[in-house]
Amino acid sequence: MYTDPIADFLTRVRNAIAAGHRVVEIPASNLKKEMTKILFDQGYILSYQFNDDKVQGTIKIALKYERETKESVIRKIQRISTPGLRKYVGSTEMPRVLNGLGIAIVSTSKGVMTNKKARQENVGGEVLCYVY
Repeated sequence: MYTDPIADFLTRVRNAIAAGHRVVEIPASNLKKEMTKILFDQGYILSYQFNDDKVQGTIKIALKYERETKESVIRKIQRISTPGLRKYVGSTEMPRVLNGLGIAIVSTSKGVMTNKKARQENVGGEVLCYVY
């Protein structure tokens, strides 16, 4: 059992990018599934697949690389709120990542969403991670 499953999710993606893998497999949870959907919708990953064949299930993520440079689309993926130090923000002080070029994934009372959508919906919440 992991003490921080979200950090494990981000570390597996980060390590797969560093090793140049095309696909990474991660143990599933509802929060991780929502984060994967956001990464796909924002264009950071190529595709994903949820396998619910076991008790917990897995998430297969196809990573996205640029054609010419073979560099990953995800430059940095960073955990913000940790179990030891939670980071909550209101709708007015929602963070801007890389001056609006990146995204922050936020867990709100209306579900997991990006910082831009949370600002539009006028809700605050826990800042899970930054992606750019």
